[in-house]
Amino acid sequence: MAIKQKTKSLKARGKDLASSYVQLDVLSGKDVADANFQPFAGKLATMGHRPFRPTEIEIFQLNIGKLCNQTCAHCHVDAGPDRKEENMDRATLEQCLAVIAATPSIKTVDITGGAPEMNAHFRWFVEECTKLGKQVIDRCNLTIIMANPKYRDLPEFLAANKVHVISSLPYFSKSRTDSQRGDGVFEDSIKALQLLNEVGYGKEGSGLLLDLVYNPNGAFLPGDQMTLEREFKRQLDRKYDIVFNSLFAITNLPVARFLDYLLESENYVEYMEKLVNAFNPATVEGLMCRNTISVSWDGYLYDCDFNQMLDLKIAHPIQHLSEWKGESLNDRNILLNQHCYGCTAGAGSSCGGTVV
Repeated sequence: MAIKQKTKSLKARGKDLASSYVQLDVLSGKDVADANFQPFAGKLATMGHRPFRPTEIEIFQLNIGKLCNQTCAHCHVDAGPDRKEENMDRATLEQCLAVIAATPSIKTVDITGGAPEMNAHFRWFVEECTKLGKQVIDRCNLTIIMANPKYRDLPEFLAANKVHVISSLPYFSKSRTDSQRGDGVFEDSIKALQLLNEVGYGKEGSGLLLDLVYNPNGAFLPGDQMTLEREFKRQLDRKYDIVFNSLFAITNLPVARFLDYLLESENYVEYMEKLVNAFNPATVEGLMCRNTISVSWDGYLYDCDFNQMLDLKIAHPIQHLSEWKGESLNDRNILLNQHCYGCTAGAGSSCGGTVV
């Protein structure tokens, strides 16, 4: 059966089934001949990566929960206001702290969501990580600062703990931003950025890093990261007196809501062909899965945040925080699938933007 026919039948059976079945069946290689997709693992094998191995764990990335005040069209986490049960509890966060403290190679704690600030233990956890001398990243959607008065002091809290703020802003215009993230998001994002600037974020010499994330609004690859950064800086400064440090251009991977969009719009095969044809071997050594461990809200371990959303736990006897044994996790093979083409297309893509 051709991929287009198969995806149509999958949509009729429900989006959850579509997401898992397309990723783990069609993309495993059974139907690659229909669209001339070489399995990603095979692509790396031709380069001598058989198997694909990590270096060491330098970044401890945890999805603190799927609860969010927004429901973005491209969200690979499928987060939203209704995801109230899937949030990391205090006991699991304490396990995280024990692991971070016991693993000297971990330099950065990267906190994601949902809106991570909506987790009841977020501020306590940030303070404890700071006490351990770790660099903390908060992947903030900006609008959470404006969503409720109880979050209005987030800029001051983040600044006091020298948290590195990485925030998604689809574009420097209202129409393109709101079309991807919802009505009113652009205006609230601008207000939040101004509040962050007021406490020093993005300002030269402050030591407070404020980076923005750009995702394409559609089935195409992002443009040149440096060109986008220059234009974002020019427009935001000119129109709103906003400054920031860097812009990260991140490729949308065919996972969760973006995969649903590709299937519904019948752009899936065309988009995958773009990713496959744009494969850049120079990106492989710098892929984020090599120095990152990803932790789900319930404490399970994954090679990356995208594998987490596909429930592809690490290929190792230890798969949960409660079993952590430090450097033994470096002795594993990284699990690969066709969505990995998104991280190696063009200049590459990671949680820190382009790879090369």
